[in-house]
Amino acid sequence: MERKRTITWDDPMKGAKEAMQMDGIAYLKAMSDNKFPLPPLLHTLDFSVSIIEAGNVVFEFTPQEFHYNPIGTVHGGVITAILDSAMGCSVHSLLPAGKGYTTLELKVNFLKAITIKTGKLKTIAKVINLGGRTALVEAQLLDENDIVYAHAVSTCLILKF
Repeated sequence: MERKRTITWDDPMKGAKEAMQMDGIAYLKAMSDNKFPLPPLLHTLDFSVSIIEAGNVVFEFTPQEFHYNPIGTVHGGVITAILDSAMGCSVHSLLPAGKGYTTLELKVNFLKAITIKTGKLKTIAKVINLGGRTALVEAQLLDENDIVYAHAVSTCLILKF
């Protein structure tokens, strides 16, 4: 059986200039409302965003074969990507206009193997500290029964545009 996947996306830079003039939560909500394109990574890895609140942006995905590593489980990079996205966007949601962020440091603990039998997974993020130059944030990846599959902690560097 041939397995095939086609991915399309819009120019991710369409909203970038406007983003610098908006506070973080307004920009994230504008993407959610289709005023600006979603990042191509979401299409590539089939992630979605279900909640956008100040300090908590929830990402979800249902594991598929195209997420697999060579031993038949979801690749750690996919797990890391969804956790990093949730943590970064949760920090971004608290930033004023003219500020952005980048991941400075990231640590992930993989607690349980994830396969296509796992079902839908979601992130829960918590900004622990938001300073003027850095932010400390953590996130968990949970199934629909709130079983934790991975935990991450990140330091984000706060940038001035």
